[in-house]
Amino acid sequence: METKKYVYLFNEGNANMKNLLGGKGANLAEMMNLGIPVPEGFTLSTEACTKYYEDDKKLSEEAITQTYEALAKVEKVTGKKFGSVDNPLLVSVRSGARVSMPGMMDTILNLGLNDETVEGLNKLTNNERFAYDSYRRFIQMFSDVVMGIEKRKFEDILDEVKALKGAKFDNELTSSDLKEVVNKYKALYKMEMEKDFPQDPKEQLLEAVTAVFRSWDNPRAIVYRRLNDIPREWGTAVNVQSMVFGNMGETSGTGVAFTRNPATGENLIFGEYLINAQGEDVVAGIRTPHPISRLEQDLPQCYKQFMEISEKLEKHYKDMQDMEFTIEQGKLYFLQTRNGKRTAQAALKIAVDLVEEGLITKEEAILKVDPKQLDSLLHPSFDQKELENTEVIAKGLPASPGAACGKVYFTAETAKDHHEQGEKVILVRLETSPEDIEGMVAAEGILTARGGMTSHAAVVARGMGTCCIAGCADLKIDEEAKTFKLSGKLYKEGDYISLDGSTGNVYGQAIKTTENEIGGHFKAFMVWADEIRKLKVRTNADTPRDAEHAVKFGAEGIGLCRTEHMFFDEERIPAVREMIVSKTELQRRKALDKLLPMQREDFIGIYEAMEDRPVTIRLLDPPLHEFLPQVDEDIRDLAEEMELNFEELKATVESLHEFNPMMGHRGCRLPVSYPEIAEMQTRAVIEAAIDVKKRKGYNIVPEIMIPLVGEVKELKFVKNIVVTIAEEVIAKEGIDLKYLVGTMIEIPRAALTADEIAKEAEFFSFGTNDLTQMTFGFSRDDAGKFLEDYYDNKIYEFDPFQKLDQTGVGKLVKMAAELGKQTRPDIHLGICGEHGGDPSSIEFCHNVGLDYVSCSPYRVPVARLAAAQAQVKNYRK
Repeated sequence: METKKYVYLFNEGNANMKNLLGGKGANLAEMMNLGIPVPEGFTLSTEACTKYYEDDKKLSEEAITQTYEALAKVEKVTGKKFGSVDNPLLVSVRSGARVSMPGMMDTILNLGLNDETVEGLNKLTNNERFAYDSYRRFIQMFSDVVMGIEKRKFEDILDEVKALKGAKFDNELTSSDLKEVVNKYKALYKMEMEKDFPQDPKEQLLEAVTAVFRSWDNPRAIVYRRLNDIPREWGTAVNVQSMVFGNMGETSGTGVAFTRNPATGENLIFGEYLINAQGEDVVAGIRTPHPISRLEQDLPQCYKQFMEISEKLEKHYKDMQDMEFTIEQGKLYFLQTRNGKRTAQAALKIAVDLVEEGLITKEEAILKVDPKQLDSLLHPSFDQKELENTEVIAKGLPASPGAACGKVYFTAETAKDHHEQGEKVILVRLETSPEDIEGMVAAEGILTARGGMTSHAAVVARGMGTCCIAGCADLKIDEEAKTFKLSGKLYKEGDYISLDGSTGNVYGQAIKTTENEIGGHFKAFMVWADEIRKLKVRTNADTPRDAEHAVKFGAEGIGLCRTEHMFFDEERIPAVREMIVSKTELQRRKALDKLLPMQREDFIGIYEAMEDRPVTIRLLDPPLHEFLPQVDEDIRDLAEEMELNFEELKATVESLHEFNPMMGHRGCRLPVSYPEIAEMQTRAVIEAAIDVKKRKGYNIVPEIMIPLVGEVKELKFVKNIVVTIAEEVIAKEGIDLKYLVGTMIEIPRAALTADEIAKEAEFFSFGTNDLTQMTFGFSRDDAGKFLEDYYDNKIYEFDPFQKLDQTGVGKLVKMAAELGKQTRPDIHLGICGEHGGDPSSIEFCHNVGLDYVSCSPYRVPVARLAAAQAQVKNYRK
């Protein structure tokens, strides 16, 4: 039987092998094919990672054997030997998933160093300082990444030695200083692990490879995967690459660069580098780097070659590239290239520019913008008048644009906790690391004292569309006291500050925000998306204001107008409560008569905002007890207000109490018991439509949606009420008005019997919030209490209320759509649950043949783009 191949030399791969070699490995192979200088190496495939997890987190014998064989080939090409005292080969070990996950998994540099090979490196380079600098870096990274010893403990040792020697930066330490650091690092390792630091390079290598595979499942990677719809089964590849050194003196250096500006999209090279440094120095922001343009003065030949290769890579990949490079004693090497993370503004500009430059088509451009990123364009910026009168207390690097205002918190954990309590938070850190991902997600904005425009904070914030200011050098943070100082003033945890990620300005107070204007590249790009997509995009809107917002963002109708939201208004709730506590039908009708004009005015406002666009109005859905007070004190107040007996009212409230309201007396069950409720609502819907049609001339076709149907007979019963009233009003007004009656498919039985239900329903709207609850058998409100345990135990990878469960709930949607069309070929099909704004769920809706998705107003552009991407990826006539 042929042995499965788990390890590939870089020259055995290409860009099309991304699923097997990961993004980084495939791109390294492709760069080699293009003749770009890449240090020799090999990739352990994503299949090796999957096998590692299948084998109870153990590297397979085949993977180990093939790793050693590949290592021997790299030794042959480089002329160096792994573990040699005379000419040691050192390697880096890096993760590389098939999609970029910046900083989410682990990296180890300078692997292969030990007490003997460090001397070999010293002799070989005639640079003792460089050799011991490399060794201390390796001990720290290996101990942190592979063995889990806190990085801070090593940094404390380094800071102590620097303070003792009067050194401000790491590169001011002498070789004897660094030997002292190495000895202290090894002593710390022995104390923590109760054994000596490993001296066998092959043991180091296998431990490091295992650590990278293990890091695919670390908490921050799991959170990142969940946020970005990356399945666990994809796994990560591992790249083992011979080291080139940027810390070998003044003709060496390291940097990160983008072929275009990732914040603005401007077509100019954008990057930073440090002379005499290693890669993590630039990314972690330990020293402040120089702009890439200065490289032309420092090392002109390298700069010229770098610019030529950058241009070549962008043309080859037809996209803005994010590149890491190292210069070793005047020789340039590229360590990676990938499609760069960028802000939403930059993504749109780059996509439009690449089309105008003739590099890509409109269809290709559509796939270059992450729909979720558009969110950041639609949210407010600072009120300019207020900004003019506000003092700037500090300035940092404008790492990710946008405006943010919130309360200061100093750890990811406290930021997350306070965000969950409903506060707007600003995460303030010395520098962020991948462990901070949950706090960064929770924050309105991020402020760091260290780091450049390519630091972890900057890259991750840009990807999320979160405002970020990095490298604010004046920021003096006292993490223990939970304070920081700026402009001579002390700011404590919980104090308000504001950040302008477009200018880098920090303000020491809360500043009002204003809505953004949408135009320029956004407008041009969205025109292309609308030309391409087949799915219509509607909005969930309950007020004229929401409807107007949604139209501004490109909504083509309303897919869900929840009438109960209108009943909670303080002017209306008395009439609603009067209806609920009524003892007779006559009393109920009297109360409903008070609600009719209010409800009619609501629909008039919504119709006017939507003009000729379709509007789906759902009849009353929640159980009636939701409109009544639940505690004695509030019941007593209501009894006095309504001039009722307290005991009687309390008895009514208790009689309406339900053990499981989600599955109780609600939806279509209400008009089965109280037909007069559906009568009043239908009258309001039709009268409003006639009024607006007469006054404005809009061709309105109301869509009346009956919720929570599980049996065709109950739909028929409620539909008869709706049709009787509608026909009566239309006849009375003497006007031609079309209307549709349909239902929300949100009970599994409705999906299973959709062919029967379609005999009465002219449209289906999938209410996937309730359909998910009922299919999974748990409540959305309670699921949060235990879903984390399900993620931890690898039972679920994502929240099924955020992203549609295509395997189970999706099967019901697909089945219902097919059965509905069999009975009624012209049936309208849409989705109005939260999933209507989720890109992966939208692609599913496109593929099963729905006509539209409906989502909240701010997610309309997200849905428009996701629908266009679904069309490009899965062509549907």
